[in-house]
Parts: sequence; structure tokens; C-alpha cells
Amino acid sequence: MPLANFPQAIVRFEIQVYQRPSDEKRLRDTHIAFSGAPQKHATNPQKICLVVDPYSENTFYYEFNTQDISYVEELANIVTMEGEVIPMARIWVRKKSIAIRSTPFVVESTRR
Repeated sequence: MPLANFPQAIVRFEIQVYQRPSDEKRLRDTHIAFSGAPQKHATNPQKICLVVDPYSENTFYYEFNTQDISYVEELANIVTMEGEVIPMARIWVRKKSIAIRSTPFVVESTRR
């Protein structure tokens, strides 16, 4: 069931080029990697949304401040059967940063 308020798929997302870290071991010690489809935040240009698995039935997304992202790696794109292309990326976010994980769900009574 498609959710009306969920971030929409995009054809192209421009990612600011980040310089490769000089010490990758230090990057792993000070940052955490997250992978997904990056999208512009709907209202705040200082934030980015990262949809973890855009075509899954149980997807969710992260919301990060762009100032907390130190490095971005491009991953292989996802292509649907209809030919729609979703760019994927791995972003490295500084540890101890504040972020949001949003999981949409349908409000429903549970069985007793």
C-alpha cells in the first residue's frame, strides 16, 4: 500500500562531492556508515533524507543534518522493471550526531 506522505522517488539527486578521507581507519572510528537513496529534505535545505530500501514493503528513512556528513560514496543505482532509476549512496555520519529514524506504519487495532 503506497503511503502518500512518504518521500517520493527522484530521477537525479546532486550530491556535493566530499574529499576522500586521508585516514580511512580514523573515519571508521569516528563515523558510522548508512546506505540508501538520498533525497532532499522537503522543508530544510540543511538536512538530507536517506531512504533505506526504497522498494521494500517495510521501508524507513533517516534524516541527517548535512553538516554531520563527512564523506559520501556513490553506490550502484537501483532500476525498477519500468526503468525508473534510484541513485544509491553510502554516507558517513559523525558519531554522537543527532538524527531521526522514521518508520511509517498503519494505525490499526491489534488482535486480543
